[in-house]
Amino acid sequence: KGYFFVTRPRKNTLCIVSKTGANLEKDILGDDSVWIGNICNPLYPKEMRRVRYLHSLHGELVFLTNNFTLAASEIALVYKNRWQIELFFKWIKQNLVIKSFLGTSKNAVMNQVWVAMTYYLIVSYLKFQTRYEGSVLELTWVLKETLLARRSLIDLLSFTPQTFAKIPKEEFIENLTMF
Repeated sequence: KGYFFVTRPRKNTLCIVSKTGANLEKDILGDDSVWIGNICNPLYPKEMRRVRYLHSLHGELVFLTNNFTLAASEIALVYKNRWQIELFFKWIKQNLVIKSFLGTSKNAVMNQVWVAMTYYLIVSYLKFQTRYEGSVLELTWVLKETLLARRSLIDLLSFTPQTFAKIPKEEFIENLTMF
């Protein structure tokens, strides 16, 4: 179907070099055509491309791909962008509260993710505007607990021990009896 992949091999993967690349770019240590596994019974039925890349922080990184048309530096960039996508999904799982999807269609899932992201952005903006010291998760708890309070949200989030002492006792007791 014309798809290609870029992956990292295991440390003990047997690679048999069939052809060595000649035009090496900056930060490219090697660009070879390889067979994975033994020649009689390869793990992948076609010849693959192995790109060895010198990363400034992580040292030598090795990539395997079935794409022979892209430049070796572009193969490294494809893997880097793939990793950014994985980090984004990890962030979504850690920060957006989506316990289960309400629908299975693409539109239902996208709507639920957009609503969760919008909620997160609004709460982050409130945290920024009020200079709230706690985390976004703590702020979410505060919002849930004070949802029915008859006070401005900005006032609730701006409470400090000094401002709390300035609230008239009658108003405080009235708000408590509401719950």
